[in-house]
Amino acid sequence: MHSPENHVVPEIQASPEESPSAEAEGRAEVQSEFLVPSAEAHAFPGLEWFFVGSQGLRAGWSFLIFYCLYFCFSRLMGTVALAIDPALANLVFSPTMALIGELIPFLAILGAVAIVAPIEKRSILDYNLTGPRPAFHFVSGLAVGFAVLSALVGGLFWGGWLHFGAIALSGKGMVEFGALWALAFLLVALVEEGSFRCYMQFTFTRGLNFWWALAAIGAVCLDLALRTKGNGVWGVYVIALLGLIPCLLLQLKNGKGSSFWQAAWVTSTLFGFIHTSNNGENWIGIFAAAAIGFVFCVSVRVTGSAWWAIGCHAAWDWAETYFYGTADSGLQAQGHYLTTKPSGAILWSGGTDGPEGSLLIIPVVLLLLAAILVLYGRRKPSALVATRLEQAAG
Repeated sequence: MHSPENHVVPEIQASPEESPSAEAEGRAEVQSEFLVPSAEAHAFPGLEWFFVGSQGLRAGWSFLIFYCLYFCFSRLMGTVALAIDPALANLVFSPTMALIGELIPFLAILGAVAIVAPIEKRSILDYNLTGPRPAFHFVSGLAVGFAVLSALVGGLFWGGWLHFGAIALSGKGMVEFGALWALAFLLVALVEEGSFRCYMQFTFTRGLNFWWALAAIGAVCLDLALRTKGNGVWGVYVIALLGLIPCLLLQLKNGKGSSFWQAAWVTSTLFGFIHTSNNGENWIGIFAAAAIGFVFCVSVRVTGSAWWAIGCHAAWDWAETYFYGTADSGLQAQGHYLTTKPSGAILWSGGTDGPEGSLLIIPVVLLLLAAILVLYGRRKPSALVATRLEQAAG
């Protein structure tokens, strides 16, 4: 996770078009307005206005507190874990190591939000986890994630860019490794979706306009350019450029729900950014990670929560790493069911990056976007508003 800027400025105030009274604004505005404590606009004495806005603690301070807490908790727990078992420093991509490695950031995020939420007078579930039918959305996300990843693997096989070998596991080993990897990737999904599509997407939605989003993305790109390291950094630059014009037009037109999409631009770019530290990544794989992150933001918009994204994310990684045995973001796992090997031009096979590094990922991401829109996109935002109001009243 990229470090926030050293200074935080007052939060952007909602425009009349983004107010909670306009039900046609949709679910994103409900999350950025309905779920936060209301307050009458008034002049705060002294410097209070610098820290508190009409929605409570300003988004910039909220994120800064969250990040500092997460950093401290993760470092402390990581130090303790290494003291107990120094072998954890070996970075072996096994289900046991993955479970321990993801449990630390999961607990750190949970601890940070558990402190920030009461300060903001919210519950942990308020951060994009309170939408309707969470169990249904999670299970449908699992199904779509496995199906779409399978379509990608099938396309690679059909084109001759991926070859299957012998089955690597059977019997007890197949069940044990399958279950362990399922738990590990559920934690991966909870960590990554919990930080990007839950906390950050919710918080940035209530505190960003185009200019602050542009400043944040510019800082990320400048950091990559100055460090001149990281794998596939052009993938970050591409996703940043793709979002530039649409988000600017939303800002100029004062488009409905613009703050949600400005936040999605930032969180998706950051999601690609964190993957540049993985070994074996190429620019296509980094771009794919960011693009899938944007699709997950769309799923939050149309389903009312991040549960679909959590399920899809977990199933995608499980199918890719365990079931088909391909590389996952440049990482080759121990204990996979099938055995596969890339073949041919890296642009099409993905090479060491795995299926996500192939050009075929682009139509597959569009397929994933189409799936979420077909399944849920026809539901009117006002219906989501009504559902949320009914849940609050209950």
